[in-house]
Amino acid sequence: MTATTRTGTRTGGTTRTAAGTKTRATGPARTSLPGATAPAPALVVVAHGSRDPRALSTVRALLGEVRALRPALPVHLGHIELNEPLLPDTLGALGDAEPAVLVPLLLSRGHHVTRDIPEMAGAFPARTRVAAPLGPHPLLVDALHARLLEAGWPARVPADGAVVLASAGSRDPQSRAGTARTATHLAARLGVPVLPAYASAAAPTVPEAVRALTARGYRRVAVASCFTAPGRFATECAAAAPWIVSAPLGTHPAMARLLLHRYDEALRTVGTAARRAALVP
Repeated sequence: MTATTRTGTRTGGTTRTAAGTKTRATGPARTSLPGATAPAPALVVVAHGSRDPRALSTVRALLGEVRALRPALPVHLGHIELNEPLLPDTLGALGDAEPAVLVPLLLSRGHHVTRDIPEMAGAFPARTRVAAPLGPHPLLVDALHARLLEAGWPARVPADGAVVLASAGSRDPQSRAGTARTATHLAARLGVPVLPAYASAAAPTVPEAVRALTARGYRRVAVASCFTAPGRFATECAAAAPWIVSAPLGTHPAMARLLLHRYDEALRTVGTAARRAALVP
């Protein structure tokens, strides 16, 4: 099931985020004339950033997969923190005239999606739209399922099998709701219970979730890593796995397709709104 979202749009110098939050932009809004042909907006993939060097190399490789799928599309990278290029530097390099769609390389909605990214975008006059995060979405479940199979999840569903869906965690209830939905979809795919758990800021933790499932009689408990790239959280969650643990989602083909889906979705949403506005007398 695809989440229904509103992408970020700029109107009259204001960026509207997927959650409806408004941030003031510096500079006038720019619109195209009806019927005018404009180049496709650039895709800016917004990663969180990590001190683990494997994270940056993984994200760069993922962007390479996106470029291979759509060679004519300008694809850029910006980080919220910890790694270069930082998102403000990427937006500054784009210039005022080049529109862009910012796609969070994040797996659920939270403070970064609803606040940090729109506020960074609002500080620049470039025309930007903030797309929905990657999850929940069936393509995300495809990647999670595939990584579990690679880790050794059996083709025949084990009667005593269960999964802990390990994610970063957030105090934002929207983030936890999104992770819970992803867990529900993955459970339907696997045919076993899937319990969401978190590395920080939310409960239960991965060890707590493992204990809860074990207490219910599940002896083979796998950990599905709901992380885009290796890092501290992914490493800590993997260490708590009592059985198999899947690798971060990284460059799985479904991830590149999902980034492009969110980009296209943002353009369709804004285009639909513009057509409706044109019908108003």
